[in-house]
Amino acid sequence: MKNTIGNAVTMTLFGESHGDSIGVVLDGLCPGVPVNRALIERQLDLRRPFGAISTARREPDVFELLSGVYEGKTTGTPLCIRIPNTQTRSADYDALRTVARPGHADYTAYAKYHGFSDPRGGGHFSGRLTAPIVAAGAILLGMLRQKGIVLGTHISRCAGIADRPFSDWGHDLALLNEKQFAVLDDSVGEAMQSAILAAAADGDSVGGVLETAVLGMPAGVGEPWFDGVESALARGLFAIPAVKGVEFGDGFAIAELRGSVANDPITVDGARVVTLTNRNGGIGGGITNGMPILFRTAIKPTPSIFKSQDTIDFVKNEPRVLSLGGRHDPAIVHRARVVVDSITALILVDLLTGRFGTDWWKENA
Repeated sequence: MKNTIGNAVTMTLFGESHGDSIGVVLDGLCPGVPVNRALIERQLDLRRPFGAISTARREPDVFELLSGVYEGKTTGTPLCIRIPNTQTRSADYDALRTVARPGHADYTAYAKYHGFSDPRGGGHFSGRLTAPIVAAGAILLGMLRQKGIVLGTHISRCAGIADRPFSDWGHDLALLNEKQFAVLDDSVGEAMQSAILAAAADGDSVGGVLETAVLGMPAGVGEPWFDGVESALARGLFAIPAVKGVEFGDGFAIAELRGSVANDPITVDGARVVTLTNRNGGIGGGITNGMPILFRTAIKPTPSIFKSQDTIDFVKNEPRVLSLGGRHDPAIVHRARVVVDSITALILVDLLTGRFGTDWWKENA
């Protein structure tokens, strides 16, 4: 029953939604890496709920660096971040201990943990545990930026409304990383938020698609077959609650093309090898080719809705009609964007460490 991901650099999650605290342990980091508290706070703020399009549970997410950091830099030993839970309302779940909420992990958790798991607020399965992922991700994003690698994510689609695609890559990523609601076209963002509010007024929820770009990754990172860049990223991304699909480059649409169109023509730009198109998302044979990595992540509608739903009591083995109360997001796609960035940073740091070694991350390396 493991809760750890990574090879050279690993991340382990701990805690439950309504427990005392949640947190993360990063292991395998190079000593001497700067730990920017302001960047951690900023990334946590991007994940934080805001306005009527988010849950009313507003955690301050005041984090503690318990180990692995001395005088603002990593020591090279396990780095532990703890975030207390302060805004729990566990009574909202008293009547639901043995009732399976459709779209949640209540029944599967019972089947695996035999009734011993914490059911309050989804327990260890809750999206609440993405907060420590984001806190850890801020450190990893800082490491990537020192090596000239930048990434960002926008809400490509939400409630059937589409944002514009990436165009000026560097400018677009800088723009997105300053936005609470990450769209490239602000008028589209307003329409998306209106659609989220309309769903909330109907007691319902909406999903969306996130599109992520990574610039500056060197060619030659990744492994063929089972440890390729796509494989590693997909494993991490599918761990995020509510993710139901991941596609790279043109994704499923590439299956509709002929090979003469699907192939990315190769040329040189000075000393660089480049492709004239990027339908394969910057990856070939599981290995980076130096072009921007591009992928999309499908986020399902929030499963906690206020409409009546058919379900069961899995202990009594009898049908129930579920009517939820409590505090829930009518959409989580706008909050998930920074979680996708954080998981992406973890996977890339792990892959780069495996390729170039731990000491590659030293400031003067």
